[in-house]
Amino acid sequence: METKIKPALAALVLLVAISCKKENSSIQSSGIRDENSIQQNIPSVIIGTQVWMVKNLNVSHYRNGDNIPQVKDSAKWAKLTTGAWCWYKNDSATSAVYGKLYNWYAVNDPRGLAPAGWHIPSDSEWHATGTYLGNTAGGKLKETGKAHWVDPNVDATNSSGFTGLPGGYRSEIGQFCYIRYLGLWWTSTEYNSSTAWYRRLLCYSNFLDWWRFPKQMGFSVRCIRN
Repeated sequence: METKIKPALAALVLLVAISCKKENSSIQSSGIRDENSIQQNIPSVIIGTQVWMVKNLNVSHYRNGDNIPQVKDSAKWAKLTTGAWCWYKNDSATSAVYGKLYNWYAVNDPRGLAPAGWHIPSDSEWHATGTYLGNTAGGKLKETGKAHWVDPNVDATNSSGFTGLPGGYRSEIGQFCYIRYLGLWWTSTEYNSSTAWYRRLLCYSNFLDWWRFPKQMGFSVRCIRN
């Protein structure tokens, strides 16, 4: 038997429903807005003529609000030709310090991996940083101490203020390697259809290394202000 709702009660039910809908909508949109706001408001440092973030990127949405898929499975990661992210060893506890790891397809996605007002540095912009800091650029970029870097963390002074962190990487076949030993960051510059340029800091060196790796690799990302 159907029960007829009295007009006053019906109005109250409608008001509660509208209120809940607005609250849920606010929660969903604020999740994206807060995430981008965190990235926009984190500390930055001037190195030469560039303004760098001093934390690794930790977003899970593109700048337009679209979701970036999280991919845990190694076999699926190896076959990707579109953007994705992961935590090191799929452990969310690592993100507070080291941020997320992204494949290059996420870096290159036209929806924008970097928050508004920022961009992923090109190979030439990374080169400018290395040139400005000189032959021991790696030591000047690395966070000091052994809290996150393993011993010996050679010549780490962080005199640049960059606070480079050893977030390790995810290989093109989905394996996780060398957290606390290596920090690797994508550039926005493609080398060819299958590889792109990156920069690397090492616990046993004061150099800022560079080379190219498959786009399926999962690396950290730093941003430069526009």
